Amino acid sequence: MRAFNYSKIKEQKWDSEILGYIAAIYKEAGKQELYLKQRPEELERLVEIAKVQSTEASNAIEGIVTTSTRIKQLVEEKTTPRNRDEQEIAGYRDVLNLIHENFDVIPITQNYILQLHKVLYSHMNNPVAGRTKNVQNYISATYPDGHSEVLFTPLAPYETPAALDRICEEYNRVIGNFEVEPLIAIPVFIHDFLCIHPFNDGNGRMSRLLTTLMLYQNGFYVGKYISLEAKIAKNKDLYYSALAQAQSGWYEGTEDVVPFIKYILGTILSAYRDFEERFALVETKLPAIEVVRNATKNKIGRFTKQDIRELCPSLSLSSIEGSLRKLVENGELKREGAGKSTVYLRLK
Repeated sequence: MRAFNYSKIKEQKWDSEILGYIAAIYKEAGKQELYLKQRPEELERLVEIAKVQSTEASNAIEGIVTTSTRIKQLVEEKTTPRNRDEQEIAGYRDVLNLIHENFDVIPITQNYILQLHKVLYSHMNNPVAGRTKNVQNYISATYPDGHSEVLFTPLAPYETPAALDRICEEYNRVIGNFEVEPLIAIPVFIHDFLCIHPFNDGNGRMSRLLTTLMLYQNGFYVGKYISLEAKIAKNKDLYYSALAQAQSGWYEGTEDVVPFIKYILGTILSAYRDFEERFALVETKLPAIEVVRNATKNKIGRFTKQDIRELCPSLSLSSIEGSLRKLVENGELKREGAGKSTVYLRLK
């Protein structure tokens, strides 16, 4: 079986890009801590938006979908699942809520990962929920001409429990002993988790939930306010490309995990920058139309009402709609389309 020794990570020389990401993330995390102390009430709206986006995006990456209205109702627990996709979405919501509320008391161990996986499938009858895989799985791609190709073969089922235990032990050891920078150790762990692919189903979603959990445990709370899953979904081709590059040579222990580390760190930093941008729109007491006007100045090209709503969490939907209408009437914005297809374009 593949050996794991995370102490070797500290011996590696990291390039300036990775070191730059780490320094920038720590700087942004420090600023976020100050922001949260200043305006905690207004920022609660960001939490609700991020929960909906994270649940929708992480499931959509795996082809698990429902309407935007149903997603919102499911996340807010105002309805019950109607089909298999909605059952899986409700399970993701439950795990995400557990992480938000209990991240500091959820150890990174095989037992707890299995428990979270069981919760992921708690709204459906899945006999292997909370258990490692019992059949060999494969990471494959289907191309436009219809043919499929196996890109990577994960560990065999009989090797999986021991490997999952091992990466948990290694991660906890280097984090507990302050041997390895958490922003390096987390992507390395997640990469190994995805190469092991410990479950029959749900590996991708569990990897994203574990990323959020581990970031919270190490003091990086940006995923609570800005959806990391939504950012991954928007760039999922880059995500899969970075993962594929890092998987080469994994069995021999010669893999280069740098592309995956850079992708994850870039995503985290981008989320922090989004948070700062949105905080700037709630920290000053301005009339609703001024807040919306400032939000539209941050948008390039066409944007939707939902885009502005995400930037203005302190405003009600009716205030945003009214402000957008006035900006169109003033000639500052152009409105295109109708109904759900409505988009706006800044004119001046």
